[in-house]
Amino acid sequence: KVICGESIAKEGIILFPTKSLGLCGSLSLGLCRGITGGTYATTTEVYPDSPKATGEICNEAQVAAIVAALDFVLATQTEDIPRFYPIGTPGKPWSDSERNQWKESRKNHRSYKEEVLDKLDKLKSNDALEVVQYGALSHNPQRYPLFAVKSKQWKDERSTLLVTGGVHGYETSGVQGALLFLETQTAKYTEQVNILVAPCISPWAYEHIERWNADLKDPNRSFKKGNETEESAALMSYLDSLNVKEWACHLDLHETTDTDELEFMPAKHAEAGLAYSGEVIPDGFYLVGDSENPHLEFHQSIISGVEKVTHIVKDEDIIGEPAKSDGIILVPVNTLGLCGSITGGKCPATTTEVYPDSPRATDAICNDAQVAAIVSGIDYVLQH
Repeated sequence: KVICGESIAKEGIILFPTKSLGLCGSLSLGLCRGITGGTYATTTEVYPDSPKATGEICNEAQVAAIVAALDFVLATQTEDIPRFYPIGTPGKPWSDSERNQWKESRKNHRSYKEEVLDKLDKLKSNDALEVVQYGALSHNPQRYPLFAVKSKQWKDERSTLLVTGGVHGYETSGVQGALLFLETQTAKYTEQVNILVAPCISPWAYEHIERWNADLKDPNRSFKKGNETEESAALMSYLDSLNVKEWACHLDLHETTDTDELEFMPAKHAEAGLAYSGEVIPDGFYLVGDSENPHLEFHQSIISGVEKVTHIVKDEDIIGEPAKSDGIILVPVNTLGLCGSITGGKCPATTTEVYPDSPRATDAICNDAQVAAIVSGIDYVLQH
C-alpha cells in the first residue's frame, strides 16, 4: 500500500522529508514557528484526470482542504485559552446571545444631563457662542441628544478649528476638557477663527463609562464611509452641512486608562474569540498624529504646552508604535477610521491621550492638560 512510492501513513496520507527535498511545504517549518507558533504544513494533491473528477470538483476539493486545515488549527489554538472575561467561551466569537448579555450587564454610572447638558445650557448665555443640536441617538433620543457649540459670529471666509471629545465616552477628560475650554478660553479666539466643539460624541458610553457604544462598536474606528456608527455618522453629516472651506486644525481629546487593560481590551478580544495577553499602559500624556500628514512641529508645540501642566510619556515605544519624539506617535488615521481623519487630512490634526490613573494626575490636571493641548494647537496654527 503505497502512494507515489511512499508508504501510506493513513488513508490518503504519506510523509516526506520536505525540508531535505526542498519542497514548498517546508517553508512553514521555520516561518510558522517564528510567526504563529504552529508546526502544521501539508501539500495537497488532486487528480484532475480521474473519470470521477471535473474542474469544479478539483477546485472545491482544494477549498475543502484549506477550510478543514484552518478549522483544525483554530480548534487547537483555542483549546488552551484561559478564561479572561466573564462573558462568552474563550476562543469562540460571541453570538447575539453573548452580545445581549454584555448589553444587559451594563449600568449607568453618571448623568449625561448633569455633567454635560447642564453645562451646555449655561453656555447658551455666552454672547459669542451658539449651542446647536445636530442629532440624537435613536435608542433614546430624549436622553441622548447630540450637541455642538460654535461661534455665533460664524464667517465662511475664516478658518475653522474643530475640537471633539467623548468619542470614547469613558474617557472623562476628553469631555470635561472640551467643556472647560469652552467655558474659559474661547473669548481669545472668536474674533480670529470659527470655533466648533463637539464635547460628547458618545453620550451613552459616557453615562455607562464604556469604550464601545450600545451596539458593541468602537466609534473611533467608524469615521469612514460604509463603517459608520450612529455617533460618527451624525457628526460627519453635521460637518458636511457646514461646508467649511478651510479647517485650521482639529484636536480629538482622549485618555488612555488602566481600564483599557482591565476591561475594554479584554472585552474586545473576548467578543472576537481571540486570546488576550495584556496591554502596556503608558504613564503620561502623548499625542497620536497622522502618518500620512504628520505636522510634527504642530505636535511638538502641543507637547511643549502640555508639559507645563502634566508629565509627558518619554518611552521609545508607545502602545506598540515607535515614538517620533517625546510623547508623539503616528498612525494611518484614515485607514483606521479615527475621528482625527474627519477634517480631510490636510490641516494639522491630532489625538490627545491623557493618563488619568497616574499617581501624578488628578481630574483637574487631566482637564487642564486637554485645555493646554487645545490652546497650544490653536496658537501654533495662528502663528503659522
